[in-house]
Amino acid sequence: MDLKEIQNLIKFVAKSGASEVKLEMDDVKITIKTGSDSETTIVQQLPVQAAAPVVQQQAPPVAAPAPAAPEASAPAAASDDAKYITIKSPIIGTFYRKPSPDKPVFVEVGSSIKEGDVLCVIEAMKLFNEIESEVTGKIVKVLVDDSSPVEFDQPLFLVDPS
Repeated sequence: MDLKEIQNLIKFVAKSGASEVKLEMDDVKITIKTGSDSETTIVQQLPVQAAAPVVQQQAPPVAAPAPAAPEASAPAAASDDAKYITIKSPIIGTFYRKPSPDKPVFVEVGSSIKEGDVLCVIEAMKLFNEIESEVTGKIVKVLVDDSSPVEFDQPLFLVDPS
């Protein structure tokens, strides 16, 4: 099962309204649990068995707690953010602002961006996925710290389209 199939499965479960879905195949176990305002996905790769069967004991998968959404300190701040476009994470993984530790960040607050510009990379299952802008505008705020875990559909950047 590849990353795209897992993402599509997560989207389908989120839209269906199911609270928990378990999928078990030969070498992969996936459990997707949806809560009131957070989504948890557990993907467990089972080891390939050697010629002689070995009895293995597995601990139940433990999900990392979903990061709490930042709350607006005042209603005025929330209304100010309404005019901005939010760029969200298309996948679950680790957010990086730089292509490598010795390189500069892709975008800073105040950077002008256009469609197709790389904004960040998200590492998922040892693959580094470049996240490209789908809008033209100016970066107003970076909502995630470098090297932080991100969830599917988590806001990453605020962009002023004007």
